[in-house]
Amino acid sequence: MQSINNSPVVYLISGPLGVGKSTISKTLANTMQQCALIEGDLLLHMYHGETEPPWEDRLRLAWLHIAAVTRNLVREGLDVVIDFVVEDELSWFCDQIADLDGALHYVVLHAEPGTISARLDKRGDPESIHRSLFLRNKLMASPNNQPFLLDAGSKQPDELAQDILKDDRFHMMKR
Repeated sequence: MQSINNSPVVYLISGPLGVGKSTISKTLANTMQQCALIEGDLLLHMYHGETEPPWEDRLRLAWLHIAAVTRNLVREGLDVVIDFVVEDELSWFCDQIADLDGALHYVVLHAEPGTISARLDKRGDPESIHRSLFLRNKLMASPNNQPFLLDAGSKQPDELAQDILKDDRFHMMKR
């Protein structure tokens, strides 16, 4: 899939832990001719050693890195897929890339609580279930997210990637 009007497209894929963000983001990125995949968790968890920054600082720095890398890639004409939980950062992120040519497509993946719990259990991450279900409810309840919700529990990743590419409701900003 090529960018709209040859302008780069940024796909921001959000959702709670265990919903399939990484799988769907990788599938989406693999459908494109020239694309970069930013896995936000890698930037969030890049610190090593005895003293790592507090959670709030790590999250703030991760978003700063995501915005900077996105800007650099879009300037090089690449589409960008970002895999990261977006809680309250959407407006800030939009401001960070507003001056760039291209478009932003925003998707908030969700699934039934039982589906998320089963996926987290299967991957050996049951301690994340409570946090994931909290995030699921928060993301789904946000009026800002309502137009961008996509049920990730009933389709295969390649079908979801095609939905993201083809459904105009995920187009947040166009140029």
